[in-house]
Amino acid sequence: MTRRSLGGPSGDLFDDGAGSKRSTRAALTVTELAAELKHAAETVTGQVWVKGEVIGLKEYGGGTWYFAIRDAESQLRCVMWRSYTQRMKVAPPEGTEVYLLATPTVWPQRGELRLTAVAMLPTAGVGMQQLAFERTREVLERDGLLDPGRKRPLPSYPRAVAVVTSPDGVVMHDIVTVARRRWPSVRLVLVPARVQGEEAVDQLVAALGMVERLSGIDVCIVARGGGARDDLLAFNAEPVCRAVAAVTVPTVSAVGHETDVTLTDLVADLRAPTPSAAAELVVPDRRATAAALASLASRLASGLSRRTTLTNERLARLSDRAAAALKANLAARRQVFERLAAGLEALSPLAVLSRGYGIAQLENGTVIRRPAQVTPGERFTVRVAEGTIRARGE
Repeated sequence: MTRRSLGGPSGDLFDDGAGSKRSTRAALTVTELAAELKHAAETVTGQVWVKGEVIGLKEYGGGTWYFAIRDAESQLRCVMWRSYTQRMKVAPPEGTEVYLLATPTVWPQRGELRLTAVAMLPTAGVGMQQLAFERTREVLERDGLLDPGRKRPLPSYPRAVAVVTSPDGVVMHDIVTVARRRWPSVRLVLVPARVQGEEAVDQLVAALGMVERLSGIDVCIVARGGGARDDLLAFNAEPVCRAVAAVTVPTVSAVGHETDVTLTDLVADLRAPTPSAAAELVVPDRRATAAALASLASRLASGLSRRTTLTNERLARLSDRAAAALKANLAARRQVFERLAAGLEALSPLAVLSRGYGIAQLENGTVIRRPAQVTPGERFTVRVAEGTIRARGE
């Protein structure tokens, strides 16, 4: 069938090819036609689930995703606004097969058919949560936050412990119970934060930042009780992991059940399977400490006793050796003295006198060596071995 316009773009008649003439409205503008197509696209199917493979995903405007979804024969352009992508936490890798909840629409500015998506779910295999987990893990590992070499030891006797957890659960009660039983003097400081839900990430980051502003804190415990896998998502968030790594005191992560492992566990200096176990790891046991001190005191006393005995024996041996050395030294010195005395005795004038000689001296003590030194009648003395004899010169 051929259709030939009779009235032109603004005419009212057209020939339908069968000789009949019918009325028609004026020609539509491009904008009007695009608007009608948009309305038709959005109302024919409405919001619908679409299954396909994600390709060419790009992120703009602080979180809006532009991508395409395709199957073996067809492909459609898609957009997912930031308010919806924030719930996803991480973009799906190229080629991920997903279920997309979207509304078909026409973009008049480009004359394109697009899907406006509000939700995205994986079809099978690795879920979006696991994809987000692995991607965040790769980023943290690349930045060295998972390096075992950065792990710090816990202090043996902490005075104050900060606990980042919800004030409404039983976690804090369990930690307080264990800590008071093991080491009553420890000070526990609750830094409250939501541990699940949309606000959990921001509140955990803020609470960990608050720990840095508290004075006297020796250890920080980040804790949450057990729950479903979805309940632990905040502890796999990159901002929370980086906030844990930024705490300057040693950190202990106690999140979920014993079988649950979060990225916070990997970033923290130590992982505890439960909050109660975290308290046992952080706080010393007073009974064990007292027993260790008693054993140490016993060993010290025994060691000191042995050391004292050995010292006394050593001093006794040293005293004997010193006495013998002193005696030998005195004997040697006595021999030297006697030899010197004998030598002096041999040289002494008194020894000469003992052999019958005498020494004549004037009254003033001058030794008389020549007769001319004595005038007739002058008195003088003669010293002999056993005394003196008075004499007078002639």
